[in-house]
Amino acid sequence: MSASASVTARRLAAAALVAGTLVSVAALPASAADHRPARERVEISTVQADSPGPDDRSNRSLNQEWVELTNTTRHAINLDGWTLEDESGKTYTFDDYRLAGRATVRIHTGVGRDTRTDLYQDRRAYVWNNDRDTATLRNDHGRLVDDESWGHRRGHH
Repeated sequence: MSASASVTARRLAAAALVAGTLVSVAALPASAADHRPARERVEISTVQADSPGPDDRSNRSLNQEWVELTNTTRHAINLDGWTLEDESGKTYTFDDYRLAGRATVRIHTGVGRDTRTDLYQDRRAYVWNNDRDTATLRNDHGRLVDDESWGHRRGHH
């Protein structure tokens, strides 16, 4: 083999090695991403803005106004510091609460004893407007997680 053929062969081998390395490095993030856990997901599943019966501001009536959140993953999600807010800025902040996997929690407006499935805002006045409002859920970094609107014209939030 001539000296020039030997150099050419070494260059081709080196180029093939570099190309193979680049292909494997480029493929690594895609395969690594396949093994990451699914992004945690909590959604507003139901809103009962208009409590049944007369709006007499009784605790019973206030607690029949609620928002349900559902964890759609298999893993518990820490909601500590998350907020649930209406359009006028009335805000409920979750404190030391973990929503179990595939579980739902109901956040009532009135006063009550918090349990695994029911939380209470401890308010003496209604939060959610019957005719139109938006419930907005944000995580502990203030990022929008989900929102649910009712009574608005299409295209408006």
